[in-house]
Amino acid sequence: MHIYLSAPGVVCALGNTLEQVASRLFAGDSSGMQPVIDWVQDATLTCGVVTADLPAVPEALLQQDTRNIRLLMAAVAPLQHSLQQLVARHGAERVAVVVGTSTSGILEAGQHIGHWARNGELSEAYSYRQQELADPALFLSNWLGLQGPSYSISTACTSGARALLSARRLLQAGLCDAVLCGGADSLCHLTLNGFNSLEAVSPALCNPFSANRSGINIGEGAAMFLLTREALAGHEPVVLGGGGASSDAYHISAPSPDGAGAVQAMQQALREAGLQPHQIDYVNLHGTATQHNDAMESHAVSHLLGSAVPCSSSKPMTGHTLGAAGALEVAFCWLLLQTGYNPQSLLIPHVWDGQPDSELPAIRLSGIHETASRLQWVMSNSFAFGGNNTSLILGKTG
Repeated sequence: MHIYLSAPGVVCALGNTLEQVASRLFAGDSSGMQPVIDWVQDATLTCGVVTADLPAVPEALLQQDTRNIRLLMAAVAPLQHSLQQLVARHGAERVAVVVGTSTSGILEAGQHIGHWARNGELSEAYSYRQQELADPALFLSNWLGLQGPSYSISTACTSGARALLSARRLLQAGLCDAVLCGGADSLCHLTLNGFNSLEAVSPALCNPFSANRSGINIGEGAAMFLLTREALAGHEPVVLGGGGASSDAYHISAPSPDGAGAVQAMQQALREAGLQPHQIDYVNLHGTATQHNDAMESHAVSHLLGSAVPCSSSKPMTGHTLGAAGALEVAFCWLLLQTGYNPQSLLIPHVWDGQPDSELPAIRLSGIHETASRLQWVMSNSFAFGGNNTSLILGKTG
């Protein structure tokens, strides 16, 4: 059974339309990475910031009004016409919603709790449901009138990828006929201060796989898809051909140095897609630019896929969007496979200082304006705290 990915709805530091995102993505444009001041004491951080105007939450759902919800609404907007057609064809009870997020509306919750700490009272705008992890999926179901299964997934930085994997299983199990799925996370004080406390944040643009890497940049954004058993009109069909997940539970925050869990997830994705490692034409790396992640990932990729497959991390152009990252980077892979958005068969460039770490296994990092000889099957990897690993494979069937 083929599971098809619709054209995604995307909002991130690269833009809020597919045309804008594709143009900047393939050019290696990091201009959306901006200084964020006063969110972390005595520090200015470089972050991926969404500058697009975001939709207003309907009055009936104002209790759920958060920046995270508005990012989701912006990402869902381009999908609404196709979604209405699917509801008309299958019924609202046969359309599910699965959303990945790591923080939900904790930005607003933190602001309200701060107001309470200063003033001894909660604002009338405060609602506990804003910070509940289930809130993004439940909001979309209520807003769009969908009656199928509806839930959120929060597995840290694999959340968006896990949402797509879960949506695929819902279709395979026959529990629904279409799934609105993806991920969203907004910038918030909790995240920035938390990663800063771990000494994992770079004040400058992140530098994945470089000998000079010094940590991550945080970003915000959302990416949403419709998953169906039939290809939707309007673009070249792309299938979610395989998916793999593992949880090696090596450490609460550090990955297993040998990359065993990452390899296991990639192997499972290859088996499900019926592919051999040499058939993968490109890998979107998790590529956070931390010492531990890049070391683990280079070992895992070189061990399983070798050193010839082109790879890159898109995080220097978006920041690490946490719960949205897995879905956002699948959207980038979708754009990679579309001749309408990528007529020159460009690879997603690896933006860095070009100084490889001699202690890491060599992997082939793609350059600006580098083209691919073939683009049929691509892999997107996401790794998270707690040894949580996810690998997804997208492909063209024609």
